[in-house]
Amino acid sequence: MPKRTPLYDRHVAAGAQIVPFGGWDMPLHYGSQIEEHHAVRRGAGVFDVSHMTVVDVRGGGATDYLRRLLANDVARLAAGQALYSCMLNESGGVIDDLITYRRGLAGTNGYRVIVNAATRDKDLQWMREVGRAFEVDFQVRDDLVMLAVQGPKAFERASPLLPPSLAAAVGLLGAFHAVESNGVFLARTGYTGEEGWEILLPAEEGVGWWDGLLAAGVVPCGLGARDTLRLEAGMNLYGQDMDEMTSPLVSGLAWTVAWEPASREFIGRGALERERAAGPVARLAGVVLAERGVMRREQRVLTGAGEGGITSGGFSPTMNCSIALARVPRHASGDCQVEIRGVMRSARLVRPPFVRHGQVLVA
Repeated sequence: MPKRTPLYDRHVAAGAQIVPFGGWDMPLHYGSQIEEHHAVRRGAGVFDVSHMTVVDVRGGGATDYLRRLLANDVARLAAGQALYSCMLNESGGVIDDLITYRRGLAGTNGYRVIVNAATRDKDLQWMREVGRAFEVDFQVRDDLVMLAVQGPKAFERASPLLPPSLAAAVGLLGAFHAVESNGVFLARTGYTGEEGWEILLPAEEGVGWWDGLLAAGVVPCGLGARDTLRLEAGMNLYGQDMDEMTSPLVSGLAWTVAWEPASREFIGRGALERERAAGPVARLAGVVLAERGVMRREQRVLTGAGEGGITSGGFSPTMNCSIALARVPRHASGDCQVEIRGVMRSARLVRPPFVRHGQVLVA
């Protein structure tokens, strides 16, 4: 039986097309995926992302534990800061990508880790297995609703809903920073390439927030728009652009690996060091199609340096053409061809992101 978020009835009432996703019944769109996409690029949209798995990590060994578990280094974080990281296996493959927040404000402590919905079971199993060697406690927060309010007008429209205890602090909140008060956790993060917040709050308060956001002119958005927005922003999708068989170094995520200090033995470090020394054989590039058609996962990409393949692809509503991410030979660049339904189509390799803050970044 699929799970449902506390906002499921609100989605149905709003006319959402409900689809299965990662074991959950989730809204794909509320009538028009394209209109929802444009709403986020031009105004403000809200996504119910309560299917994501929130894990609070506490205990005297929490910092050492996360420094072992993650390729990025939580020792860099001050209270209220966050980082993006991959969680690796011993061979350097990506078990999942996630965001970790260091708490310590408003009487809290420890860390908050948010992982993907579809990988929940294997993530929790791995996290607990690694945690056996550390003094650490886990609390899976299934009691929370998580809303992503995104777009150039997100702050303007959502700010009046904030409790007074947060209203003053959020105006100074930098990217990848979070504040919390009276059970509301607000982070300046997102998955769209636009400004915005991700808000976690008690489930019983979620409906009121959702209704308030819609009344303020924030447009409800589903998984369809979420995918086209993140693709335009050049953001990886787990299970497509990286997985347990690929490393961060061939997935456009080398920047998330904290190599220093050299003494930190995070899981997968040895494998990544060997790969880095040899030189990664591939890289993740952006692709823009020069002809009609839509690029999709697993289509062949032919470059002057050899063959690669599309990992994520689709139609870009902002650019009005097809774009994709592709794993290609390391030295590949310039013009390429993509095989779509047996026909080779002209395309070119670019450096993602394609769109950020509403602006097209590739010519």
